[in-house]
Amino acid sequence: MIIETNKAPKAIGPYSQAVKAGEYVYVSGCVPFSPKDGSVVGENIKDQTRQVMENLKSVVEASGKTMLDVVKTTCFISDLENFVEFNAIYAEYFTAGAFPARSCVEVARLPKDVLIEVEAIIYLNK
Repeated sequence: MIIETNKAPKAIGPYSQAVKAGEYVYVSGCVPFSPKDGSVVGENIKDQTRQVMENLKSVVEASGKTMLDVVKTTCFISDLENFVEFNAIYAEYFTAGAFPARSCVEVARLPKDVLIEVEAIIYLNK
């Protein structure tokens, strides 16, 4: 089942915002695009991370779940020098003691040269 919301940016390629498969929802990588017009929001890691996490939260909520139901994220960051600032904003969207599993890797380039992208897996029966 495809999950879509107008509270997050539309997909810019041949993919869905999220897909429900069995007991899981797989959320595509969220980038700091405005849901209104697709423009990049923010020029620094803090502003871009906040937009990414708001977009992710919107897709999670469109699945009928909350951020507490996110069990795994993968974070792609263009410069690990920004990790501390990214991490501080990221942590605000989850509950201490119940953080999801996570991978975070530095990548050479992201769409429209943004600084951060985050994808997630939601467990529906949590």
